[in-house]
Amino acid sequence: MRYHKLFIATALCAVLVACGGKNLQTGTASGTNQKPTPGTGGNLYVPMSERTGDTAIVYFTRNLTADGLIKAYEQVNGNITGKVAVKLHTGEKNGPNIIPSEWVKALMAKDLKGANIIETNTYYKGDRYTTQKHRETLKVNGWTFAPVDIIDEEDTVTLPVAGGKWFSRMSMGSHIKNYNSLVVLTHFKGHTQGGFGGSNKNIGIGCADGRVGKAWIHTTPGQLNKWDIRAEEFMERMTESTKATIDFFGKHVTYVNVMRNMSVSCDCEGTSAAPVVTPNVGILSSTDLLAIDQACVDIIYAMTEAEHHDMVKRIESRHGLRQLSYMKELGMGHDVYILIDLDNGGKRITPADAVKGLKPFKK
Repeated sequence: MRYHKLFIATALCAVLVACGGKNLQTGTASGTNQKPTPGTGGNLYVPMSERTGDTAIVYFTRNLTADGLIKAYEQVNGNITGKVAVKLHTGEKNGPNIIPSEWVKALMAKDLKGANIIETNTYYKGDRYTTQKHRETLKVNGWTFAPVDIIDEEDTVTLPVAGGKWFSRMSMGSHIKNYNSLVVLTHFKGHTQGGFGGSNKNIGIGCADGRVGKAWIHTTPGQLNKWDIRAEEFMERMTESTKATIDFFGKHVTYVNVMRNMSVSCDCEGTSAAPVVTPNVGILSSTDLLAIDQACVDIIYAMTEAEHHDMVKRIESRHGLRQLSYMKELGMGHDVYILIDLDNGGKRITPADAVKGLKPFKK
């Protein structure tokens, strides 16, 4: 208990100094009284034919193995230099759906020697709420082959949110500034509040520190319900948090999404996650954040009704598609892209091609 009080006090003091007088409860400028208005349409899917703008590249393989992960990553690692952070969702104890640790071990041994896995403590009380509990959980889940830096273990730091309407700065684990490059390695799945959890969620929630930053995203100050911020407002707050991180790393950030064991529940729910009913698909990679999350969503929507029913319902009921439209508004990537099939000599394919012949999920 003494540790928690010290941690929170230290974190709040650090944020106050770093914000230069910013509102501690919101991350917005002091004296701002008018609440922004959330966007709309988070429950409405926009097909590729109705999108405009420049084109990004997304790579795709059906090879759900360590070799497939390595191949996907090696398409997009050109700007990964210096001290590298690998942002993973390492999961609650014995979580059945996380990216297999052996795959990540193989990738890091081949292409990311000397890199650290990074994580933050959780906002909810559970097996990753404190650093001590978090490290025990990491051992249970097999994350013992590389250093794991819990970046909010000691302190927090704020990074600017350029063009944000909810935040001017976001509170992060202080160790984030120790790195030159960021590899965002994401298990794509559903999410209880976000609708879906892709690279945007992995960064936006996953780099915000467990006591201050995550509270700014999830909770209206003074509310008893810690999870009262929902729908489009939640998507926008989370996305602004992501923007702070990717702006910090600039060109030295890349993304890999693994579409495997896609429960409608986040990996935060561990063994309590809803059963997986969506078929496994493959692995995607890109240097464009919006493009990779958009491609994963497009692949979900390209499935048959039976295959995607639960996932689409989760995405639309939470208004999760606002993640995509808001990323575009903030200039965080492109929702028009070319999908490159790594299994067939770099052939251009569509999301419909990617989901042909999917097999029902089996454990």
